[in-house]
Amino acid sequence: MTQMTPEQIEAKLLDSDIIDFGQYWLTVRRYIWRILALAFSLTLLATLLVLSVTPRYIATTSLLIEAEQANVLSIEEVYGLDSSRKEYFETQYEILRSRQIAKRVVEELQLQDNILFSLDAASDKKTGLQSVLSSVKESLKSMLPFLPQRPKLALSEQELQEKRLNYAILEVMKSVKISPLKNTQVVEISFESESAQLSAIIANTFAEVYIESYLEAKLDMTSKATSWLNESLQGLRLKLSTAEKNLADFYEREQLVDIDGVVGLASEQLQQLSDQLIDAQVTLQRSGAIFEQVNQSNVTLSELSSLPEVLNHPSIQTIKREEVIAQSKVSELKEVYGPKHPKMIAAQAELLSIEQSIEKQISRLIAGINTEYRSAQTKVRKLTADVELAKAEFRKLSNLENRRKALQREVDTNQQLYNSFFTRLKETDQLGGFESANARILDSALVPNQPAKPKKTLIIAAAFVLSFGLGVFLALVLEALNAGVRSVDDVERKLGQRMLGIIPWQAHKKRENLALRHFFDKSHHVFSESVRTLRTSLQLLNLDKPSQSILITSSVPKEGKSTVSINLAFAIGQLSKVLLLDTDLRRPSLGKQFDLPGFQPGVANLIAGTHTLDECIVTDQASGIDLLCAGSIPPNPQELLASDKFRDLMSSLKASYDYIIVDSAPTQAVSDAVVVSKLCDSIVYVVRADSTNMKVINMGLSRFLQMGNRVDGVVLNQVDLKKAKKSGEYGGFYDQYGYNSYSTDTTDDNKR
Repeated sequence: MTQMTPEQIEAKLLDSDIIDFGQYWLTVRRYIWRILALAFSLTLLATLLVLSVTPRYIATTSLLIEAEQANVLSIEEVYGLDSSRKEYFETQYEILRSRQIAKRVVEELQLQDNILFSLDAASDKKTGLQSVLSSVKESLKSMLPFLPQRPKLALSEQELQEKRLNYAILEVMKSVKISPLKNTQVVEISFESESAQLSAIIANTFAEVYIESYLEAKLDMTSKATSWLNESLQGLRLKLSTAEKNLADFYEREQLVDIDGVVGLASEQLQQLSDQLIDAQVTLQRSGAIFEQVNQSNVTLSELSSLPEVLNHPSIQTIKREEVIAQSKVSELKEVYGPKHPKMIAAQAELLSIEQSIEKQISRLIAGINTEYRSAQTKVRKLTADVELAKAEFRKLSNLENRRKALQREVDTNQQLYNSFFTRLKETDQLGGFESANARILDSALVPNQPAKPKKTLIIAAAFVLSFGLGVFLALVLEALNAGVRSVDDVERKLGQRMLGIIPWQAHKKRENLALRHFFDKSHHVFSESVRTLRTSLQLLNLDKPSQSILITSSVPKEGKSTVSINLAFAIGQLSKVLLLDTDLRRPSLGKQFDLPGFQPGVANLIAGTHTLDECIVTDQASGIDLLCAGSIPPNPQELLASDKFRDLMSSLKASYDYIIVDSAPTQAVSDAVVVSKLCDSIVYVVRADSTNMKVINMGLSRFLQMGNRVDGVVLNQVDLKKAKKSGEYGGFYDQYGYNSYSTDTTDDNKR
């Protein structure tokens, strides 16, 4: 795995926002026992609460509401009901939910006296919180007497009964449920209470009361309709009598028997006179034209004879024919005889006689025309007078007919209204004895055997599921809030470093360091093997160019870097010559752990030149390693470590030892480790598992990377192996090196 720059590390941290379900699973496994403990605790609490809840029973009655009733009579027209519309059913549902129905149920069953619906029982059942609130309220009133006090009014017995009734009604309305079944005319009436038998009784009573209420309402409507019809009939009867009397008085006053026939005769007579008048007027007009021509002055007889009226007269036409015959005869004889011939004379005499006859006839005809004209005038005048008289008579008769019709219409109208109301009254009377309900009970409510609430099994199961989910959520929240490093994946993915090794947590007394020789205790072979694995990782990492000087540091104190340094020196010391060097000149700890005296000289004394190397180096006989402690604490430790003398010291030490394990100060406290790292070949960064914040670790690593130093990797210290084994976080890492396969008799390294 290659080293990463600070920018790459930051990018790696940004990539960590991607959802990693495997990481979530590891988190759940890590907290599984806590999650289960929380789930079982909350489930147990829910179980106790459920068991303490009073069971409630639900009984259901099925009611069929008829959409179209069998109408025996048409009295629905009086009520104005329409049972075929959707609004009708919605209205019935609201009637079932109404306070009126609930009140009748309460009164019929006397539920106000039942302990389940009693106001007194409800007062006794006040919760502890309500009691406390009441007590606090009374205390405040007594402590603050200046506040206006509301006087307590004593209720009368009637008011108390009314209050109890209202309370019972409200409780019943809360507990009843009306549920129409979709696409049917069936509605379910369900009632819930603490008594199974009472639930069934109340549900059935609701259905019965609803049906009775409908019938009573219908009877009441019928009674009101009958009363109204009776009152209306009396008025109609009086109006009808008055109208009939007015009509009879009219006939009596006008002396009429059959006015329809009289009006018809008058109309027919008027029509005949009108026709005659028209004919007379036409005749008069024609005669008037001839009369005017005949009586003109200076008109000759020959001119009169040429008039069409004269020529066309039958008598004139007959004489004219005779004249034509006589003229023809004279013409014929004139051809044969002379004017003196008797036949000729006779023919001439006959023609003259005819001509004279024509003149006489024309004179008589003209005299007749004058007579006819005057007669036509007289006739027109007489007919005009007769028509006017007929019109006056007809108008009189028409007025009488109109008055008669108006009176007759009033009689007929009142008669029809009277007959209609009378018929409706009879129908209503008949309906009063035959009332059909609009609903019927399909299935009566049965006494339930099992309580409907609470559903104990479901609630307990839901409580376990929800509490388990809450535990998982809390575990994930804790995991999100915990920014520490606890797994190989955290080291590689979040820190961008390789994992060199895992040092398991070892039981020891608090505020005391781990036993110095703990590495050599065969009963703690897992710890020993973890240190040897670290040693092997460093050796394999630097095969091409072995790291002679190894800097051990951490981010903050108390992460176990000194313990790692000591035990790594022990492990490498079994194979090579090793020097353990303490460069923490501010808070040195190696000398104290090896039980060296406080005045033991060390690095600071060598740099200051007060002591020689032989005087400062101490050999640990048990492990065979050499120790160079910090020595006297100087006032300027960083300047000493950055000096050329320290550089020369490191060069001389490298010439004398195969490996130098350098224990340095934490990176976030001071910069001593960064200064010393310039003289070291490798840097090992110790991180306490599940403790140090990720940002702090990255800041410490970035300081080395910014200086161009290579960090070989991270050692995860104080790992709880039991928890890690359950969560599977380090399983792969441990299986790789087979820690658990070693026994307490492993001594290969010691032999070497």
